[in-house]
Amino acid sequence: MFRMATLSTLILLLCAAKDVMPSSPHWKPTWPSYRVPVILPQSTLNLDRPQFDAEARLEVVSPCGPACHKSSPLPTYEEVKNYLSYETLYANGSLTETEVGIYILSNGGDGSRGRARTKRQIYGYDSRFSIFGKDFLLNYPFSTSVKLSTGCTGTLVAEKHVLTAAHCIHDGKSYVKGAQKLRVGFLKPKQKDGGKGSNITNSAMPEKMKFQWIRVKRTHVPKGWIKGNANDIGMDYDYALLELKKPHKRKFMKIGVSPPARHLPGGRIHFSGYDNDRPGNLVYRFCDVKDETYDLLYQQCDAQPGASGSGVYVRMWKRQNHKWERKIIGIFSGHQWVDMNGTPQDFNVAVRITPLKYAQICYWIKGNYLDCREG
Repeated sequence: MFRMATLSTLILLLCAAKDVMPSSPHWKPTWPSYRVPVILPQSTLNLDRPQFDAEARLEVVSPCGPACHKSSPLPTYEEVKNYLSYETLYANGSLTETEVGIYILSNGGDGSRGRARTKRQIYGYDSRFSIFGKDFLLNYPFSTSVKLSTGCTGTLVAEKHVLTAAHCIHDGKSYVKGAQKLRVGFLKPKQKDGGKGSNITNSAMPEKMKFQWIRVKRTHVPKGWIKGNANDIGMDYDYALLELKKPHKRKFMKIGVSPPARHLPGGRIHFSGYDNDRPGNLVYRFCDVKDETYDLLYQQCDAQPGASGSGVYVRMWKRQNHKWERKIIGIFSGHQWVDMNGTPQDFNVAVRITPLKYAQICYWIKGNYLDCREG
């Protein structure tokens, strides 16, 4: 059923979409359909219990910009396998490492589906919007944004799963303090006092909200982040998946393979997060994509530490279902200073969900590659 993917086959396969954007006056931005590879666990090894001694970082800074990444040599097949192998941290503190294989489903298969920035990451006029009122906060898509106890943001991507940035729980060398007892916070309205006069409210004041927390059962982090360096290949793999101990019972947002920036509606992306300069507020923003590599999106969405791990999404037409659908196509990671023709320019960066990353994250969620055939 499977055949091993050679590097050349893998590159051609991952770069090609089966659906090409039509040039029609009635054109709708449509989700492409990708031929997604299969990533399956090969072996699992028990590791020593981690120390949980790293300080949680709410942002990642890297001087390696688009030109730097585009000029980097393509990884070999063995290197890609190593990057996509992963560690799993359990709530009891135990840790495992899983090696994976990458395969292409053959036609004989079943055919089923340089300088750290310390100031605000704000570009000119602050274009962020704080979301107030339960009618917005508790409704889709804003309700899919959650807060991590380490200070970052995450996004609901399944009944019990949250997608976030790897650096929110692991600094590349060690797990951060609090990762063993990691919790996910859901913003909910505070219970009103049932006493006299409790029905008298000031409609001009936003309703007070609070976080309800759910413990994390286990966490998956790709070795591309653990073995890498945030100033080089590591930023390409700055993502992690959290499995909750119980279902959250909210509508979640599906993940999707990131289309090329030129195919995004208006060339824009959107994301919401818990920026640390607006405590307790969910902050929404959108902006144009300025540049891209195979693994990263470069943009100048206004953001602050705390928004790291936010799911970057777009809304496009789903041809098979005949409806508009939002999907997460990336994870907001951090900040980069880039040398543009000798002039330093700064970008905020999101990790793209490539076909390989989609196959991996989907398998972590579903546990069955047959449910992860279309990105």
